[in-house]
Amino acid sequence: MEKITRAILSVTDKTGIAEFAGELSKMNVEIISTGGTAKTIRESGITVKDISEVTGFPEMMDGRVKTLHPKVHGGLLALRDNPKHAQDMQNHGIEPISLVAVNLYAFEKTIAKQGVTIEEAIENIDIGGPSMLRSAAKNYKFVTVVVDPADYPLVISQMKENNGVTTLNFRFEMAKKVFRLTFQYDMAISKYLDNITL
Repeated sequence: MEKITRAILSVTDKTGIAEFAGELSKMNVEIISTGGTAKTIRESGITVKDISEVTGFPEMMDGRVKTLHPKVHGGLLALRDNPKHAQDMQNHGIEPISLVAVNLYAFEKTIAKQGVTIEEAIENIDIGGPSMLRSAAKNYKFVTVVVDPADYPLVISQMKENNGVTTLNFRFEMAKKVFRLTFQYDMAISKYLDNITL
């Protein structure tokens, strides 16, 4: 696997994200980010590229649309050893993204609040986050995906021990965490909606 040179960081829980970005930056990893995450990283003095610079589109519709773009998902899903994928990337100006750190809108915390409306609940259903996580996890052969801030130090240790990459086994274990998380997330949404009558 090639060295990790490009990462997307987009998190609701900002715990440790600036420190993580700082460590990645020291290893010459380009940091791409969104909204509040980019602001947090930038305020720590770390260079960060806004997602809009990658996609060519601004974040829009109150943040509903920002990462759902071929330059993001193509960069995550491309099989690096597949010549057709490599040609598609070249034809469409898609660069590989080899690390993703995402955690999701706090849907369960939102619906636990007294008097929460269905409109508030719906706005806290994350779309772009699970999509990026699933794309990255599906392509674990080439992409490292992180959903838990507690795992940031493990990623950095892996990269330092393995000349800027993570091991296949580590990436696989991180991918499993993604699918457990997205399953639980969708189950929480489903259970909530089952108890709502319009």
